[in-house]
Amino acid sequence: MASITLFIGNHNYSSWSLRPWILLHHLGLAFDEVVIPLDQPDTRARIEAVNPAGRLPLLRHGGLDVWDSLAICEYACELAGAGLPQDRAARARARSAAAEMHAGFAALRSAWPMNVRASGRRTPMAPALAHDVDRIIGLWNDCRGRHAAGGPWLFGEYSLADAMYAPVALRFRTYGAVVTGPAADYLATVLADAHLGAWVAAAAAEPWTIAAAEVGAGSA
Repeated sequence: MASITLFIGNHNYSSWSLRPWILLHHLGLAFDEVVIPLDQPDTRARIEAVNPAGRLPLLRHGGLDVWDSLAICEYACELAGAGLPQDRAARARARSAAAEMHAGFAALRSAWPMNVRASGRRTPMAPALAHDVDRIIGLWNDCRGRHAAGGPWLFGEYSLADAMYAPVALRFRTYGAVVTGPAADYLATVLADAHLGAWVAAAAAEPWTIAAAEVGAGSA
């Protein structure tokens, strides 16, 4: 197998980078990691030098570049022969859940930017944000209700869907989301994950701060 390189943004802020990064780790796929710090004078030039689309993350596998988080995750599942449920219906639900995260929840993304180092942040709970939070909790509860017998993750065993929602778990921790039902146990499982812990440690060691993502301090 050709070597894999994953180009990512800051551990502290880049939720899209976290998704393929954590899935690659869970799938046991070895890779080199290249961090391109965001919001720096040379950020755009450095990103466009590896990805003309101007986005991170990007996975490079030999002569192949894959430049979208969900596409990277799907490709990683193909490489590993794992990462999606074996049951066809569960696999369809997992892909649907992942796609919903990929395309939706705009209010949550805007109001609660991922900020791994931060804790105790609070923002006003606008209706659109509350709707997104409630939908995610409902989705987690539904998945766990269907698949609890198979393991602690959304579809029993760790899957692409869990990788897609890992940044949401960190957002819930940062901004104090109230999570109930089986979703609360799922949130605890995600936050206790050793691979996520390694990402959190890397975020804590980073020197960079992005002012626009530092929201909710001192807010009610």
